[in-house]
Amino acid sequence: MKPLASILQFGLVILGLPCAGVTAAPARNVTFLSSSDSHYREADHRGGCHNDLNRASVEEMNRIGDLAWPKQLGPEKIDKPRGVVMLGDLIDDGDRAENGRQISAEQYQLFQADLGLDGSDGLLKYPMFEGWGNHDGPPIGMQKHGFSSQGELKRRNLIRIEKKLISNVSSNGLHYSWDWDDVHFVQLNIYPADQQRASVHYSSVWHNPQGSLAFLKADLAKNVGTSGRPVVLMAHCGFDTDWWVAQDWAEFYQAAKPYNVVLYLYGHSGTGVSTWAPQGEEHKWNCINDGQLTTGFFVINLTGNRLRAAYRLKSHVVFTKGPDGKMQHTWDGGWGWKWLLDTRIDPVTTPATK
Repeated sequence: MKPLASILQFGLVILGLPCAGVTAAPARNVTFLSSSDSHYREADHRGGCHNDLNRASVEEMNRIGDLAWPKQLGPEKIDKPRGVVMLGDLIDDGDRAENGRQISAEQYQLFQADLGLDGSDGLLKYPMFEGWGNHDGPPIGMQKHGFSSQGELKRRNLIRIEKKLISNVSSNGLHYSWDWDDVHFVQLNIYPADQQRASVHYSSVWHNPQGSLAFLKADLAKNVGTSGRPVVLMAHCGFDTDWWVAQDWAEFYQAAKPYNVVLYLYGHSGTGVSTWAPQGEEHKWNCINDGQLTTGFFVINLTGNRLRAAYRLKSHVVFTKGPDGKMQHTWDGGWGWKWLLDTRIDPVTTPATK
């Protein structure tokens, strides 16, 4: 894990009032939460269990509207979040059974009990928008033990469409997008590409991105076009992964370059904030590596031309290995803030917006 720190502070943005007789678009004010890598385990997992820490993070998510932003970003209270994005590795063992016991299904039930789907069916009080990661199991039909977390994602996306939580889903039912105010969000699952490169020697089955890049191209062309409105992209992997490689990163960047990408969210490898662009590209994307639900979550807000974010972090969590070889943990119950981001999101002039 390599934490990255990048705190950018700017002055206030003064917005003009609309002319008389002109209907103004609703003001942009979107607050949401982001986390990943919950790795839910059955209670008697051979390596130990940390589900109680996940649950404590969900409870803190439910309380977040009672808190103020860190003083560097505030001082006002945090608005009620529109929802929570979860960026993969929801469970620890995506295709496992023992002596007829469906371990993966048990882990998924624990994830679902805490995170729910629409804010009314689990501990979490907001809608939740998950993607799959490298721990969550293979594509539908490729699993060995019956249960498929990707099958569950496909089923849940049908419910999201019915409840109007999302507006577009890929033909395979996995990748999807939606709008909050004028901000467009795209969930790309494990990583943005159409297939794993032949030169990458990892499981091509479990790491199959299943056309997420093609979905992104079509979705942005149809739903964003030349509007210039902000775009938030998300996937499990970031620009530090050795089986989603630099050639893939460049193709992903070129696919989204004509659009106003204000943030890329990812999990898998650590926690922090940074900026990134391929070599030779001038415009860098804001990036958040959103950490593990076990330790906390990011609070993110887009208001006008401002993007701000902060990581809500458990304090003094200590992991140790017990005499039975299982990981144990202690936590003093405290919370704090870390990895603050405050920056402008002025529109980018590209061929799509000229």
